[in-house]
Amino acid sequence: MFPVVPEQALLELARTEGGPDTLALLVRDQDTRRLLLLRAVLDAAEAAERSVCTTAQKARLREDWALLTEADRMPAADATPDPGHRRGHAATRSDRDGRALPGAGSAQAPASFANPARARLFHPLTGPWARSCLRGLDAAPGPAEGERGLRLRRDLAHFGAIAAVVAAGAGISFSTRLTARAGVLALPSLGALHTARSGDVPVDVTCADGRLVLRQADAPDVTVHLESGAGAWSGSLAWTPAHALPGLTPAAPPLPLDDLDPYRELPPGPRHGNLRTPLALDDAERKRWLQAWSGTALALRSGGAQRLAEAGTLLRCMVPLETPPDVGTGRGSCSATRREAFGGLLSSTPPDSVTLAATLVHELQHAKLAALGDLVTLHRAGPAARYFAPWRTDPRPYDGLLQGTYSHLAMAAFYQRRALVGGLPDRDWAWAQHARYRAQVGAALPALVGSPDLTVRGRRFVDEMAAAHDRMADHPAPRGHVARAQAYVASARALWNQRHGSALPPSNG
Repeated sequence: MFPVVPEQALLELARTEGGPDTLALLVRDQDTRRLLLLRAVLDAAEAAERSVCTTAQKARLREDWALLTEADRMPAADATPDPGHRRGHAATRSDRDGRALPGAGSAQAPASFANPARARLFHPLTGPWARSCLRGLDAAPGPAEGERGLRLRRDLAHFGAIAAVVAAGAGISFSTRLTARAGVLALPSLGALHTARSGDVPVDVTCADGRLVLRQADAPDVTVHLESGAGAWSGSLAWTPAHALPGLTPAAPPLPLDDLDPYRELPPGPRHGNLRTPLALDDAERKRWLQAWSGTALALRSGGAQRLAEAGTLLRCMVPLETPPDVGTGRGSCSATRREAFGGLLSSTPPDSVTLAATLVHELQHAKLAALGDLVTLHRAGPAARYFAPWRTDPRPYDGLLQGTYSHLAMAAFYQRRALVGGLPDRDWAWAQHARYRAQVGAALPALVGSPDLTVRGRRFVDEMAAAHDRMADHPAPRGHVARAQAYVASARALWNQRHGSALPPSNG
């Protein structure tokens, strides 16, 4: 089912590049996996004990799945939908046909989806929702009580909101009942309704002629008007619309800036440090995002045409984060990606366009390498954290070292290309950044290349990474920047050895 990665594509990715066909291969594969993940949720619910997932919950999931399937079968976007189309037997039946994988026959469709249902179905934060569902459904039989039970109930109820959004985008008329979570009904990519009562509140939703009517007890109806792409507007103060950034290029669609989805928060654990707090944007923060975003395409292009191309192909939404207090001022920012949220990038408010462009370059390499890792086994190293990485104070496992080195290699290339562009006011700063990233990569490559755990294709990959690093010497940074970068890495290594020297493997020398 999953495609084979051609040798040319492997080498392109090893250079932190990727032509249109290579990037499209990664996107198609990730979209196929998303469809399978959605189906896995339904299958897990059906197989779960009734004490974990009740008969009523299973029936509702089947109903929502059928609506999702109907939306996916709607005509292409350039076809005129029938405004009188109503939710009929195809959307309410619970037979086996109604549970077919949406678009299973076209799972390899390109990212420019044939119908609007796909664009909303593949919203990156659908992935964290599905994973949360599977964790809850995988629980041992017994009453779903306490925090775990509440989480699972909310997770399963959220599928109704996903199905409603997809169906609304496909132009289907329907009526359904959704459940607001803690006084907020989030409709992914559209916006959120703040209910009159707190707690988990039922909300009746009717969709027709491009409008949603949201009805709750003891409160006026709220009419929401759908917009093309992302977002929906309403005259009601109870409605908060989803926001989007302009497309990176004139032909690109708007990019969701998602500060409403309940699944945007990073999971706990050491990987993301203190980057767990999502940010609800006020007008001032939104303006700062727009200001930085307005010059991001130009900044990306200055670092290589492929950087703008890969961002346009891979990026599907931005999630704003609060800036941790230890980030500082100036050009400081923090960012992250989530493996289960392909196409999503989380970032604090960027201080300027160049910083935001660099953030995209850095994080999209993590997305590319994770997507490649789903298709190709690059190494069989274990999880032991024992490797030196100049950008971290703690030991890293081999896979973590590979991920970090890969993204830093892209950053070195990005800043070198910027430094070679004449007339940039921050050219000297770009050279300093390039020198530092290249020195860091040079310190990490021996451990990667020397590992006995590499597969045949993995060795081709890291050897090409090393070759790309060597080719940067054709355009060296000024000597002063190189000397300072090498001194920085030497100091980081000495400090690391003092703390973790016993963990250092011989191949890292």
